[in-house]
Order: sequence, then C-alpha cells, then structure tokens
Amino acid sequence: MTPAPERIVVYGVTGSGKSTLAARIAERTGLPYVSADDLTWQPGWVAVPDDEQRRRIAEVCAGETWVLDAAYTRWRDVVLPRTQLIVGLDYPRWLSLGRLVRRTARRAVTRERICNGNVESFRQMFSTDSIIRWHFTSFARKRATIRAWAAEPPCTAVVRLTSPRETRRWLDTL
Repeated sequence: MTPAPERIVVYGVTGSGKSTLAARIAERTGLPYVSADDLTWQPGWVAVPDDEQRRRIAEVCAGETWVLDAAYTRWRDVVLPRTQLIVGLDYPRWLSLGRLVRRTARRAVTRERICNGNVESFRQMFSTDSIIRWHFTSFARKRATIRAWAAEPPCTAVVRLTSPRETRRWLDTL
C-alpha cells in the first residue's frame, strides 16, 4: 500500500477555493496548513520581497509535512521538488469568478482581516491591482499549468478536479 502524501500543494485559478480546500485537507489529514498569502503579503498590502518569499517558502518546504495553498511562479522551483501531491482545481471561469466576486465583495463589506491583517475594499476591487483583474490576467495560464501537470506530473501525483462535487467526493476519500 502506498503511504498517504504528506506534502501537498493545492493549485488553481484565483477564486477557485484553494485556501478553503487546503484547510480542509489539513483538517482531514492532520497535516499543517500553510497560507501562501501569509508568507507573501505584509500589512498594508506590501509585498514581501522575492528573496524573503523564497526563504520563507524554503523553510516551510524543508519540513516533512505540510499543505500549501499555492505554488507561485517565483518560487515554484522550491516547492515542486518536495511536493508529493498536487491537487489542481480546474474549475470553469464562471464558477471561480463568481466565487471571487462574492468573496471579495463580502470581505469589503465586513472588513474581514486576511493575510497579516490586510483588508479588501471596494476601491481595491476596481483598481488596477484588483484581484478580480488578476483573475482575468492569470486564468488561462494557471489552467494550462494544471492540465500540463495532469498530463505529465512534476511530482509523485496530480489530482485534477473539475467541479466542486468532484472535489467533495475526492475529499471524502481522505
């Protein structure tokens, strides 16, 4: 019997539910969950410098067990060699975009604090740095990455999930 993976990356387009799924995987498996946004953003939406991001992610990946909710291009080369399973959320644009807009609007209204105390706002939602704009900029590239990984895995295994129902079924197997 193959041992269960202990180093897992959840990857997907912006708004697909990576963080939520990573947290659920961690709950089910007992593995520690690490939020990539907490490693990459400082208060006031100031980006952590790239070299410090790489240092932080290398420290996480040196550990024997973790669930990570992203694999950013700038430090993917640090993560993938240690990853035992990639869970790719390959959802349709309408689904991930709908989730993203609802989540961002809710957070702007409630002033919910995320990644090191940052708060989303309606101004930010419609700015040139908008996470919604980022969704449109990055969607095709991230989706192509998931499909390429599913065809030729860069690690031990890749699970490509194409719907929330399929994701729930897969999660139930953990």
